[in-house]
Amino acid sequence: MTQTSSHRQKIQRRPVHGVLLLDKPLGLSSNQALQKAKWLLRADKAGHTGTLDPLATGVLPLCFGAATKFSQIQLDADKTYEAVLLLGKKTSTADAEGEVIETRPVPEITPALLRELTARFTGPLAQVPPMYSALKKDGKALYEYARKGQEVEREARHITIFKLEMAQVHDERAPAAIRITVTCSKGTYIRTLGEDIGEAIGCGAHLGSLRRLETGGYTTQQCVSLPALEAMTEPEREACLLPAQSLVSAYPSVTLDADNAGRFLSGLRRRGEPGQWGADAPLVQVYGPAAGQGGDAPAFLGSAHITADELIPQRLLSPIEIQDILNAAHSSGGTAPAGAAALVHH
Repeated sequence: MTQTSSHRQKIQRRPVHGVLLLDKPLGLSSNQALQKAKWLLRADKAGHTGTLDPLATGVLPLCFGAATKFSQIQLDADKTYEAVLLLGKKTSTADAEGEVIETRPVPEITPALLRELTARFTGPLAQVPPMYSALKKDGKALYEYARKGQEVEREARHITIFKLEMAQVHDERAPAAIRITVTCSKGTYIRTLGEDIGEAIGCGAHLGSLRRLETGGYTTQQCVSLPALEAMTEPEREACLLPAQSLVSAYPSVTLDADNAGRFLSGLRRRGEPGQWGADAPLVQVYGPAAGQGGDAPAFLGSAHITADELIPQRLLSPIEIQDILNAAHSSGGTAPAGAAALVHH
């Protein structure tokens, strides 16, 4: 009876808030990786910020608790990938997981050709999404049609390749291979880019590997692997979490006094003096006052936008979420800002 109760206590879910930067392993879907991390942290609420293919590795920001409210910012962020294109063969999925559907001879890959391709595929592009993707058509994911051998019409999407680097590399899986490093806008399919480059060369291509190096300012150097996470104690795992506000850290910040903070948290717009909140901005991070003791950090309240000296709430933390974060800071020995109750009841 005691052992059962103890076991139940061990796996009891709890509020966890923050961002875990996971180096997604090969072979796991983004959701499988999320569920493993969620189980290890015993978190009651979690979500990822856009999927990586099972055959892709690299930066996968996982949002827990209050951080899930700001995950759209990561979905919209620019991203950087490194991929190896295997030339001479097209596959059904445009990567190494699919069946080979076409084989063609590979011409000589010269530095001049790589320079020409780099110029051709840098800048604004129209890209037709692959059939093996989660995009919906008439309520069904495209991959559902693809698995039945059906091809449906897809509209081209406008994307931007901000930076593209190419280098020939040796890969025993193909007669020739090219490593590409791509910085691109949201919605870019690197598998499709690889296929398009293969068509431009005239021999076809598919991805042999894909790794996400950076997304929205988060890099592989900041990531933790699943095996490393599994080997940690629970406090060590919690220490890996970045605060929810790291998702909006690139934006300007506004710190409110207690009166304005309480009203802002209840969803009210705050009218300021000219320039009080700063210039008009589509997104700012908003903080409440510290507890009044030296060294205490301001409390993160959420995001807003500024129009004509008016601070307009967008995504807000709840008082319970703020209090959870304060409690976690106290229990870890850190300094913490004023309690949520003081803000919302001011």
